Amino acid sequence: MATQAAPRSFTRMQDGQPEQWMVIAKEHQAHYKTSAPMRIMEHLRDLGELTLGFACDQLHHSLMTATLARRDDASDEEVVAALCHDIGKTMSVPNHGAIAAELLKPYVSDDLFHVIKYHQDFQGAYYYNYLGRSTTMREDHKDKSWYGLACKLVDEWDAPAFDPDFQVDSLESFEPEVVRVFTEPKMM
Repeated sequence: MATQAAPRSFTRMQDGQPEQWMVIAKEHQAHYKTSAPMRIMEHLRDLGELTLGFACDQLHHSLMTATLARRDDASDEEVVAALCHDIGKTMSVPNHGAIAAELLKPYVSDDLFHVIKYHQDFQGAYYYNYLGRSTTMREDHKDKSWYGLACKLVDEWDAPAFDPDFQVDSLESFEPEVVRVFTEPKMM
């Protein structure tokens, strides 16, 4: 018995039929479960090509940030957010926080999304004075529900994570957390 071929997809969204949209939805589900986590892992590997003037490359920095979070008994979402907080640097350094936050948004809590989006405002306490900017930008967020978590991410995991000699957990060791977090979006 021959299997029925999937209906040919439309060439304009306006022309999409319900059965075509069901095929597309099924393909999206398959992507969440297989492709998305592996693409995140590939983008993380790309951070190894960037040092940006720091003592270690950005992959080592991200691994150290995530290792510190893991050793601090952070949740899977927090560990993955720590691992991915600078992933946007592979595309654009100036707005890397917003890029990383948008990648994480469907998969993590709203608070964690904001922590990643605004983490540079919190880091600025350590260096913005050297660049002629305010070092108190984190205070703009002090009344937000995520303020304490942002302080923890930056002050305890991110800011101390530039030691090239620190023994980080391997990228592969984080794959189970990445798969757990990026397999099932919380929202669409």
